[in-house]
Amino acid sequence: MIIAIDGPAGSGKSTVAKLVAKKLGLLYIDTGAMYRALTLKVINQKIDPKDAKKVMGLAKMTAIDLVSSSNGPIQVLLDGIDVSVAIREPRVTKHVSDIAKIKSVREILVNLQRKLGAEKNSILDGRDIGTTVFPDADRKFFIDASFDERVDRRYKDLKNLNIHDVSRDAVAADLKNRDTIDSTREHSPLKKADDAVYIDTSHMSIDEVVNTVISHIKAPAK
Repeated sequence: MIIAIDGPAGSGKSTVAKLVAKKLGLLYIDTGAMYRALTLKVINQKIDPKDAKKVMGLAKMTAIDLVSSSNGPIQVLLDGIDVSVAIREPRVTKHVSDIAKIKSVREILVNLQRKLGAEKNSILDGRDIGTTVFPDADRKFFIDASFDERVDRRYKDLKNLNIHDVSRDAVAADLKNRDTIDSTREHSPLKKADDAVYIDTSHMSIDEVVNTVISHIKAPAK
């Protein structure tokens, strides 16, 4: 079984996907973390994130692995090194959409995502899971929230990661920029799949969203 969850940054889709995976015993594949890991390497190598040729060359020589644990959050390994915290830093967030819109990079990571998803019952979240990565997914969801709510959530997430040198205004500006890039990029833009269940989480608790998603997953297929 493949469960696809798409939605804009800060909508809560990753948190929901992780909890649904835990409750249903699914493999959680954090596709966004893959793009973030590559973005981190691009930054560390001092490569221009918009230089598609150089980014592609680096991607071909990069190993990205996701290691799940029953006792804690998923680990993101970049060339064998745990970068789970580093990939959430503002400097990575600022450029990840630039990396994600490069067609050749998407092709590499989409193939990896499909390989991981084919290994066992999985749930994936991202921008194009239900439209491009797994268009034939068993269940599809589009998780959304108001812009202000998404800004508040992202700002809170950064604080929880002990990243304090960023203002709410900066988070809002970054989120607005990412929304524009993600929804207008030429290759696999962010959009709701025609057969996806739309869930506005603006006024819902995490538990309410998780239970809603699970109820749809367990419902008989139409």
